[in-house]
Amino acid sequence: GCRMWTLAWLGMASLCLGAAWAVPAKERRKAEKPKADLALYENLDLNNYDLTLDNYGEILDLSNYEELYDYGDLAPKIEVGTLAPRPKDPKTLPNLGATTETPKLQPPTTAGPIHPAPFPVQGLPSCLLCLCVGTSVYCDDANLEHIPHLPPETTYLYARFNRIGAVRAGDFTGLEKLKRIDLSSNSISWADVDAFRLLPSLQELLLPHNRLTTLPELPHSIVRLDARLNRIPSTGLRPEAFRDLKQLQFLHLSNNQLDFIPAPLPESLRSLHLQNNNIQTMHEDTFCDSQDHSQIRRALEDIRLDGNPINLSLFPDAYFCLPRLPTGHF
Repeated sequence: GCRMWTLAWLGMASLCLGAAWAVPAKERRKAEKPKADLALYENLDLNNYDLTLDNYGEILDLSNYEELYDYGDLAPKIEVGTLAPRPKDPKTLPNLGATTETPKLQPPTTAGPIHPAPFPVQGLPSCLLCLCVGTSVYCDDANLEHIPHLPPETTYLYARFNRIGAVRAGDFTGLEKLKRIDLSSNSISWADVDAFRLLPSLQELLLPHNRLTTLPELPHSIVRLDARLNRIPSTGLRPEAFRDLKQLQFLHLSNNQLDFIPAPLPESLRSLHLQNNNIQTMHEDTFCDSQDHSQIRRALEDIRLDGNPINLSLFPDAYFCLPRLPTGHF
């Protein structure tokens, strides 16, 4: 009897000791697992994971952009924000008139075609077609055939690589804060005279890789105009089109059909790109005032006339006020 009791006692003791050792081992495995998981992320530098839209315009290579200067001083600092959620309470929606009601889904019927419910007009159409981030609207490669209705607070519009064929005067009505319009690589063959002229804050207008034959009027606030790779002849420019643009610094009209340099040029101009046109001659007052030999145009440092049939050495008196000679054939 004693022998059986001893064996039973030893068995119970073994079970208790085994359970006691099993618990710490299980806890140790739980503690070691998070350490192993954390080790997987030690090589990831999350502090340098820079997800901004400041360099959005530099991501796409527009086939040898030809820019020699750094436009960092013009690049806006885009404030990246988030879109506010749509209000659920109909009372919080804007008052669109006495007859306007919140659209309701109707059950399908066989009586006629089903029409989609209308969207509220508070900028939602463009934000459904495009990406709205803060006050910037990105519509690149969105199959657009016309400028979408933009929210009134829009500051930057990017609508590159679409099929837009024309720009109408009403496309930007009321957009008083609009600073940059980028319509590169579309099919624009016509822009109304007042399509951009009435925008009081517009600083940058980018229209390269289109089919323009005339250049619309520009607002006095414009700083940078890029209309390269179009079909603009000299007759497509208004006489003295750039004289009163006192803030214009970058004028790029290369790869068009210009016959002469569009003078007079504003004193603010820093960069003039006219390469690959049909310019054959120039006037001695094109860049400098021939009556004022003390004149110095320090700002105008970048003039490109290469790819034109003009021989620049035939006009030695045309450059005396410039800090450097134009680039071209001498």
